[in-house]
Amino acid sequence: MKIKDLGLIDYAEACKAMQDFTLSRQTETEDELWLLEHPPVFSQGAKGKKEHLLNTGTIPVVRSDRGGQVTYHGPGQLIAYTLFDLKRYDLGVKKMVALLEQTVISFLAVQGVSAYSDPKAPGVYIKGSKIASLGLRVKRGCCYHGVSLNVDMDLSPFLSINPCGYEGMKMIDLKSLGCDLPMAEVKQQIANALIARM
Repeated sequence: MKIKDLGLIDYAEACKAMQDFTLSRQTETEDELWLLEHPPVFSQGAKGKKEHLLNTGTIPVVRSDRGGQVTYHGPGQLIAYTLFDLKRYDLGVKKMVALLEQTVISFLAVQGVSAYSDPKAPGVYIKGSKIASLGLRVKRGCCYHGVSLNVDMDLSPFLSINPCGYEGMKMIDLKSLGCDLPMAEVKQQIANALIARM
């Protein structure tokens, strides 16, 4: 698996790159894990409903082809895009979602934080607050998009939407939990935790 640290990259640009990679990949193409951050943006899932956009102000709203409703991305949030051939690992979408959730949960456990997933609402939660969101797209047996983990970010834009379609959903980040890990360290640990589960 190739691991690429793409730094800060425009959301629409990243989506186009993922689509191009997925459509051009062959059976033998090596899987890739992209680790990055986005400038402030609201991403609306393919079937996202307008009523979940409350007051987005000057932050752009970009329609995406991933599953799920609306979420916010911004600096200080780690995005892990998983460009994986699911057939290679004998994974369906539900198993892939569970794998990503368990990757984040195991990473948090190492930091001394107890977290859990919810089968009715994909993501990772800590005492009712959400710290990681998921959204995937599958084409020709290969997935892209992935998971976003709130590390040390301005959480206030989440108040301008119903995060992931849930009114009043409280969002949390690592910093507010007392975990002061630098982004580079979080990227390394998440990559290691994911690879260990593959």
